Amino acid sequence: MPGPTPEPRNGRRRVAVVGVALSDCGRVDGPTPYALHAQAARRALADSGLDRSLVDGFASAGLGILAPVEVAEYLGLRPTWVDSTSVGGSAWEVMAAHAADAIAAGHANAVLLVYGSTARADIKARRRTSNLSFGARGPLQFEVPYGHTLISKYAMAARRHMHEYGTTLEQLASVAVQARANAATNPDAMFRTPLTVDEVLSSEMIADPFTKLHCCIRSDGGCAVLLAAEDYVPDTAKSPVWILGTGTSVSHTTMSEWEDFTVSPAAVSGRLAFERAGLTPADVDLAEIYDAFTYMTLVTLEDLGFCAKGEGGAFVEKGRLLRDGELPVNTDGGGLSACHPGMRGLFLLVEAVRQLRGEAGPTRQVTKRGGRLPEVALASGTGGWFCSSGTVILGRG
Repeated sequence: MPGPTPEPRNGRRRVAVVGVALSDCGRVDGPTPYALHAQAARRALADSGLDRSLVDGFASAGLGILAPVEVAEYLGLRPTWVDSTSVGGSAWEVMAAHAADAIAAGHANAVLLVYGSTARADIKARRRTSNLSFGARGPLQFEVPYGHTLISKYAMAARRHMHEYGTTLEQLASVAVQARANAATNPDAMFRTPLTVDEVLSSEMIADPFTKLHCCIRSDGGCAVLLAAEDYVPDTAKSPVWILGTGTSVSHTTMSEWEDFTVSPAAVSGRLAFERAGLTPADVDLAEIYDAFTYMTLVTLEDLGFCAKGEGGAFVEKGRLLRDGELPVNTDGGGLSACHPGMRGLFLLVEAVRQLRGEAGPTRQVTKRGGRLPEVALASGTGGWFCSSGTVILGRG
């Protein structure tokens, strides 16, 4: 049974990520989404070394009519703090921010975030015909009749950036090339064969300017992250990775209400996270960024302050995003090559923690000068069509 609730110190407790794990990922034809949730949750708890009885908070989205109630029941949990904030792929960074605040304030002690999806397997088995439908009610009624798809909205934004700043197709393609290079040494990545810029540009056109290889893959998979109060850290199996700062933001849902297609809500969530962490982009050793499309990586890097607005094209084309580059980005291969089962945001946190712990393995571990482990990582999720953003800054030691 859980022990006494640790009291907040000076009104706030430090919060650490104490457990992370992936479920089986890639091509997973047998298990249900619920089974992937359970597999990831068990592995994350084992990774933490904490007993499941200590988990009093639960966060999940994307599965069931009453998420996260149905998933918690399936896992045998009876949480007293829950969150199911659903804002697309950034939901996990947003829920991590909520969980960190709840733990810091003493409203929860250990919060488990879990996700699982069989998006690829369901379509292959014809259990459904698409990954996601936003319907045609509400504000979307003014766009859906004209065939304005999710991909085309990202494509419009990319074209605007190209028009205003001279960003080139080759620069966008280089994002996919570097993601694939990072995936090449990741045994869990779905695609590892090297890519060239020409191969990206000559692949099947999906929504101008995006060819197929500008777009994320479709996979199955799940993952879990366990956050806990500092009081539990001495009992964990591994060194903690601390939550240093978080930020969240929403922008728009109707394209006509998006003031500037070249600015994402990460411009706000990133600023808030850095302010709260007391850090700057120069302090970040690696970044895990939501990459449903190549343009997302480029513009998010600008909005987070890693380069000036309009300079993202020049920034990404010089190999800076590679594992041994100036700013390693999506070190597992990202959604463009490694794994993208629907809402990828939680995978960003798993990879960031593994890199900070030094657990990525000898062929893909990011190191600093002198072979030292990275100290600060950033995870930035994006939801919808740049509708929402959540940024989490994590630190080792």
